[in-house]
Amino acid sequence: MTKKAAYDRVLAARSSEKISIQQLVAGITEDFEELHGDRAYGDDPAVYGGIGIINGKPVTIVGIQKGQDTEENLARHFGSAEPDGYRKALRLMKAAEKFNRPIITLVNTPGAYPGVEAEYHGQGYMIAQSIMQGLNLTVPYISVIVGEAGSGGALALAVGDEVWAFEDSAYTILSPEGFATILWKDASRAKEAAEQMGLTPEELLANHIIDRVIPEVKTADQVAAFKEALTAKIKELQIKPIDQLIADRHARYRKFN
Repeated sequence: MTKKAAYDRVLAARSSEKISIQQLVAGITEDFEELHGDRAYGDDPAVYGGIGIINGKPVTIVGIQKGQDTEENLARHFGSAEPDGYRKALRLMKAAEKFNRPIITLVNTPGAYPGVEAEYHGQGYMIAQSIMQGLNLTVPYISVIVGEAGSGGALALAVGDEVWAFEDSAYTILSPEGFATILWKDASRAKEAAEQMGLTPEELLANHIIDRVIPEVKTADQVAAFKEALTAKIKELQIKPIDQLIADRHARYRKFN
């Protein structure tokens, strides 16, 4: 893994050159059908999910995605999901459970959308439900931090049996700029804040917050290696009895109390 300063890692996680969630899904699946709607309120374009085929077997994939241009970024709130996005994600994951499909989540979000309408429509409640119900899913569940993973907006899709992170990613309670603003009332100290936050993949791995660091995925060979790693881990998780799968998942997150 290339050694980078913490804030440089944050900037790399935010880079527009990083592989998009849609490109990543297309690369690891032989076929993918996107599904829409939360069956309650709307269809948040920040959440991209559906059913894909990996090595001939169906999986459910849910990702939080940023846009590839200004128009897409505005529509997706720069990758910040609204309550209907989390409802859609949870609907897809519960359907996966019903039909015994493994779940893969791909996270690239600065955090949940903070707008007042999102709060009126149950933002906090849906994040809490995604976490609570995610912890009790009866199928293998792998969470992958692709770029940014900010606060509860990321945690909603990051309670898998294992959590992986791309080499250029950052998993944070809030942005370094926000941290510096709260702590020192000075957002310009973001670099200093990043060094104290323990947000890099190296630190996250050392503190057992993530389970594996994935080399950046850019080339076809790197996509194939990522796909192979996912397949191997899913096979490993599928042989566990359901009670053990859930017990191990609960134990993983209880240690952070």
